[in-house]
Amino acid sequence: MKAGIVGLPNVGKSTLFNCLSNAKAQSANFPFCTIEPNIGVVNVPDPRLEKLEELVDPEKVIPATVEIVDIAGLVKGASKGEGLGNQFLGNIRETDAILHVLRCFDNDNIVHVDGSVDPIRDKETIDMELQLRDLESVEKKLDKVKRAAKTGNKEAQKEADVLHQLKDALEAGTSVRAVDIAEDDHWEYVKPLQLITDKPVLYVCNVDEGAAVEGNAYAEKVKAAVANEQAEVIFLAVGTEADITELETYEERQMFLEDLGLSEPGSAKLIRGAYKLLNLETYFTAGQKEVRAWTIPIGATAPQAAGVIHTDFEKGFIRAEVISYADYVDYGSESKVKEAGKMRVEGKEYIVKDGDVMHFRFNV
Repeated sequence: MKAGIVGLPNVGKSTLFNCLSNAKAQSANFPFCTIEPNIGVVNVPDPRLEKLEELVDPEKVIPATVEIVDIAGLVKGASKGEGLGNQFLGNIRETDAILHVLRCFDNDNIVHVDGSVDPIRDKETIDMELQLRDLESVEKKLDKVKRAAKTGNKEAQKEADVLHQLKDALEAGTSVRAVDIAEDDHWEYVKPLQLITDKPVLYVCNVDEGAAVEGNAYAEKVKAAVANEQAEVIFLAVGTEADITELETYEERQMFLEDLGLSEPGSAKLIRGAYKLLNLETYFTAGQKEVRAWTIPIGATAPQAAGVIHTDFEKGFIRAEVISYADYVDYGSESKVKEAGKMRVEGKEYIVKDGDVMHFRFNV
């Protein structure tokens, strides 16, 4: 599970990456500071995991994680190889979701690659380059499919219709995620193409400290511009977040956040946003050896959830013993939940709910 941080050079991508991963990627006041993508594994903040740790007192606790990739800045002409275009576009194709950082603050001391602050222009620059690369991929595929369609192949004709729909949209400056394609066709014909603009996107408005809670005029323009996209928007004072991560103690960080009117670091909000963007949820396993959060797609069945632990668990699935998180907390332990008759036995058809605490029975 991988999310890529993208944006024009010098908008705060590497600073954000450092906040999220504490990996200390190089960040500086000049374009193309990041050449090779930096990769960090970031824990998904989840207070439920802390509560289970408190109740179970395990030997270790393992949170869910998201892999964050800091990708080189994009410039006009990237789809034709300008700047680090080809390398950038190859890196972003390998991610599952996009965190698109837009500069939404004024500061004369930090240069902008285009000379002025305009997040809508910046968004359109990147959108256009991604759309051009996708258009190239669609046209290549369409050339192959049209040859098969000419022979009377009904399946190829249907695929060609979908590809023409994508081609027309991309030529009109519309990203694939905003195109209304029948769900079956989307999975059958569109998903295998791994188009960049088909990936879900979270727009990160990099604002100044005073706009960390409610945003500013720049951020409001972004919200209006993406209203028709299947996308999320958050406000984040990236420079301030960087200052918070430098503080040594939890107490100091909390005081800093309270002064800003925030209940938690914006980075925590961003990671949860990325998790939601990917349609993911969490179930838990809880025992003396470890309490662990497991990541599954929303709508996963019990056998599919078991398969995240090990493929043998899915192949030999017999049943799942399930406790709701609320019941676990209310009764305080697995044994007391069992005594109260609140542990459920579920079969292969069970759809796992976010926060379920589960044990699997299997036979291989």
